[in-house]
Amino acid sequence: MRHFGHISAVARKELFHQEPSEFDADSPAGLLSVALGATLYSPATRPRLADDVLKQAARGVVSMVLCLEDSIDDAEVCTAEENLVRQFADLAARGAELPLLFIRVREPGQVEDLVRRLGPASRLLSGFVLPKFTEARSAPFMEAVSAAESMTARTLYVMPVLESPELLHLETRHETLAGIARSVGRHRDRILALRLGVTDFCSAYGLRRSPDMTAYDVQIVAGVIADVVNVLGRSDGTGFTITGPVWEYFRLQERIFKPQLRRSPFMEVRADELRTTLIEHDLDGLLREIELDRANGLLGKTCIHPSHVLPVHALSVVSHEEFSDAQDILRPERGGGGVVRSVYTNKMNEVKPHRAWAERTLRRAEAFGVAREDIGFVELLTAGLAG
Repeated sequence: MRHFGHISAVARKELFHQEPSEFDADSPAGLLSVALGATLYSPATRPRLADDVLKQAARGVVSMVLCLEDSIDDAEVCTAEENLVRQFADLAARGAELPLLFIRVREPGQVEDLVRRLGPASRLLSGFVLPKFTEARSAPFMEAVSAAESMTARTLYVMPVLESPELLHLETRHETLAGIARSVGRHRDRILALRLGVTDFCSAYGLRRSPDMTAYDVQIVAGVIADVVNVLGRSDGTGFTITGPVWEYFRLQERIFKPQLRRSPFMEVRADELRTTLIEHDLDGLLREIELDRANGLLGKTCIHPSHVLPVHALSVVSHEEFSDAQDILRPERGGGGVVRSVYTNKMNEVKPHRAWAERTLRRAEAFGVAREDIGFVELLTAGLAG
């Protein structure tokens, strides 16, 4: 699979200076953690879950979480587990290309039990999402994943969700973060990414952001994000990929774009026209939040609606200007440092301070590609919808 792999090769050549790399579940963890992109969550109770997975894969989704936790009622857990087993068997029988699939469990005991019940279909599983992750809760979860991995004879990654009240509350945050850092540090090879449970953070104070506000406008949430990145997102080799929080609003439907796409030839949709549509349908807040995610050190995003996926991916593509700066900063002859004028002659690049940014940018370029010089968000989004 690859990002924008659902559009034609001809269209990709029109869009990309460097196309996104191909990857699969066996690719290096460093590439997978960056390539997760918009991770689409789906309740495990959905009766046509296998069809949903294939449908979303055909629309550009590369990672999905099938949820047994907060998205379903407590009374539905057993039914949802049975449904997961049936749906995985269905997917295995079809033999189609799938996204990276993860199961969000509630308790450690579900991990081994589900892998056992999945049987041969467990080969489709990339790992587990672990809720309300703290140091105290980590040991039984990690032991269960290790045991399940030995049953499948393949790597099973984990994505802990940082959402516990202990992480939010000021008096316990420091020690909770230190404990999480110790735990994930012990299991570095198995941690694919850390996910932020911002809805739970808001819940602890009875808060809910409106569609015109980002997570960064809610100061108590912004403070937690900053501290998580401070401790767990460093670029000195100790950090992890930390994904952006969920966006809750989804009135926008793909059909809203269809009249524009019918009226306009490929790559000629007016930017102001499309932007107005986005604003009117509650997506402008999502676009701002994705930009703030990246500015604050987060990559990818938890998504609960398919309409969020393409905007996340389109804004994750590296611009030609970013790519040019990153390449210039990392040229071997720049090893001694110094300051150079950017290729676009609009900024100064300080080689040593900007090196970590440049390395991070090239990792994103490998996963999401580099846009041509005249290609921006509107063209990428339009092509993705048309594809």
